[in-house]
Amino acid sequence: MIFMESQDKKTKSNATAPGSITSIVLLSGGDKDIIAAELLSKKFDVGITHEMPEQSFTGLALRIDGGGLSLIGGGQALYGDFSHLLPRAKQNNLGGELLVKAAKIKGAADGLTAIDATAGLGEDSFLLAAAGFKVSLYERDPVIAELLQDAMQRASDVPELKDIIGRMKLFMDDSLNALPKLTDSPDIVLLDPMFPARQKSGLIKKKFQLLQQLEQPCTDEEELMNAALSCRPKKVIVKRPANGAYLGSKKPNYAIKGKTIRYDCIVVPQE
Repeated sequence: MIFMESQDKKTKSNATAPGSITSIVLLSGGDKDIIAAELLSKKFDVGITHEMPEQSFTGLALRIDGGGLSLIGGGQALYGDFSHLLPRAKQNNLGGELLVKAAKIKGAADGLTAIDATAGLGEDSFLLAAAGFKVSLYERDPVIAELLQDAMQRASDVPELKDIIGRMKLFMDDSLNALPKLTDSPDIVLLDPMFPARQKSGLIKKKFQLLQQLEQPCTDEEELMNAALSCRPKKVIVKRPANGAYLGSKKPNYAIKGKTIRYDCIVVPQE
């Protein structure tokens, strides 16, 4: 069992700034976990100790053990896992997925490409990949990106998931900067940003509040929309609460709506 804490001993608060963690717990089951611990130690600039945090610990931690990498804090644990999506990824069920319906492009051939500009734990990307899209995932927060990368790596070893994961490629980068620099236009750009107005939303499960302590909410809706449009996709899809406002006041051409969520579809004219 390995506990990793910040080397800054002067820090008294466990409050976590967006994009950072105050400590990491690593449960080492063997040499592989120890190597992973050392890599994370260097990446996040934290020291290694064999002590567990006290019961009063209220910060966030990364934990690695034989089951993979997880985020823990406040009595909650969260890790990326694609196996529970397998029933939804079956061909006879995919057609009923709202996202897959929204991503359809009339008359398009096979081999469509998509960019998930706000990847999170990659579940929407997984459904797009299951539907045949080649998906580029962008995640700017280094901790969330580590969770996603670990989930993808574990899934690539599962026969039922391997082909789907093979159509997904993760970029640990901020899509706001990356999308305007792309030279090849994707067919779809998916946006599912985190906004301050959604922090208390009933749509968000309690455990996902851990991610909200890491990821900075979107502060400029128009900037995000403009970045998506800048790479000249055929369509931009925005995931919203069913009764939520439009992203950046950009009215969609149409929407695919369910009971709790809505996919706003902005069709981009092609030159």
